[in-house]
Formats: sequence, C-alpha cells, structure tokens
Amino acid sequence: MLTAGALLLSVLWTSVAWPAFAQQPAAFSSATAGQAPPAGWRLQPIPSVARQTRFDLVEDDGRTVLRARADDAAASLRHAISVDPARTPLLRWRWKTDRVLAKADMASKAGDDYAARLYVFFDRTPAQMSFGERALYRIGRARYGDQLPAAALSYVWDNRQPVGTLRDNAYTGFVKMVVASTGKAREGQWVSLSRDVAADYRRAFGGEPPRITGVAVAVDTDNTGESTITWFGDIRFEPAGAVP
Repeated sequence: MLTAGALLLSVLWTSVAWPAFAQQPAAFSSATAGQAPPAGWRLQPIPSVARQTRFDLVEDDGRTVLRARADDAAASLRHAISVDPARTPLLRWRWKTDRVLAKADMASKAGDDYAARLYVFFDRTPAQMSFGERALYRIGRARYGDQLPAAALSYVWDNRQPVGTLRDNAYTGFVKMVVASTGKAREGQWVSLSRDVAADYRRAFGGEPPRITGVAVAVDTDNTGESTITWFGDIRFEPAGAVP
C-alpha cells in the first residue's frame, strides 16, 4: 500500500480506537501560540513515512490557529467527539493554504495528496449497509482489522475538481471525498466554509447519519513530493440555520 493509504488508515484507526466524549473539537483559538494544541487533539504520525507533517500553533491576525507544514510528508491531528448530526448537522471551519498541490489526482492512489483535509467519522453499523457493502466491509476488516472505518467524509482542498464533487476515496469506498475548496484562486487567503454533514452523509452513503465519533485534520504530500503550508481555524458543529 502506498503511503497515502497509510495516512488514510492511520487517521481512521484512531477514530475508532479512542472513546469520544467531547461535544465539540477543542478550539485552537483557546490556546496560546507556541504551545501544544489544546487538550483533545493528538498527533498521529505514520511510521512508514520518512517525513511527518509538522503541526504547531501560531498567531494569525490576532487569533491562534493551527499551522501544518508538509514537505514530502504526511501525518494527521485528530480529536474524538460525540456529536448528534440530527441536532447539530452544520460543520463550520476555515482554512488557508499557501500552495495547492499541482500533481494531486483524486482518481488515483498515487495522487491521493491534498493541501488540506478535514475528516468526519460516523458510527455506522453493518445493519445500515447494503448487502454488497457488508460483503466489502467483511473483506476489508479481514485485511485491515479495526483500521477500516464504516463511514467517513473527507472534505478536501483539491487542485482541479469543482466544489461539491463527491467520489470514493482511491483506497476505499467507505471514505467519501467531498471537495470543499478547489484551485489556486484563493491561495494565501482564509476561506470560511460550512457543510451540512447530514446532507452530505445522505448523498454519500444513503440513510440518516449515525453519531459522529471524531474529526481529523491532515496535510499530506508524500506521494507527490510537494511542499505546502496550511492553516486551520476552529472547527465547530452547529444547529441547522445557525448564524455564523
């Protein structure tokens, strides 16, 4: 398996391995620049990758944000939560990148790199899958064990696909890629985003979404060998119709 697949499964493993109690991911803005990310966020390095994405807190326009620096590197930062998407389906966040990856390709394993990723993990059971999905899930679990998720959305900053594009991850259909930002036009600028994760789940997997068990942020460039720096602001789940 390519190292991008190692990133994917590494992130997914932590989402199912740790208990989730927090109702929101800890806000980066609640911490002080130069210190470790706030409690709840944990680094997931990838032993098979020579270089790891580096995460630290910095000040940007008077607020503390998370900075991720990847130079032919991969790693993730993840947070266990317990969120009811029926009550708070609206996911809000902001991100900024200095460089969109030129050689990334959503359709291939070799191109499975992104300047920014935000994963949302769901507590989906086999009973909520189709017959074909259950068969594929059994095969996947036999190969990867608890590393394989039952359902995850991965919001990405892509280099070419239009916003709203939905497709299977290059490694597994149990992770659906959703393009939240695209292209180079907003490089170097903060982009504020909101997604209805319940609606995205229905479109991706069908049926009503189960409880959300975790989120993760990642920047990976190990397949393409490129370099980029991306900043993440606070990540929040809010009721539908909530005013920003």
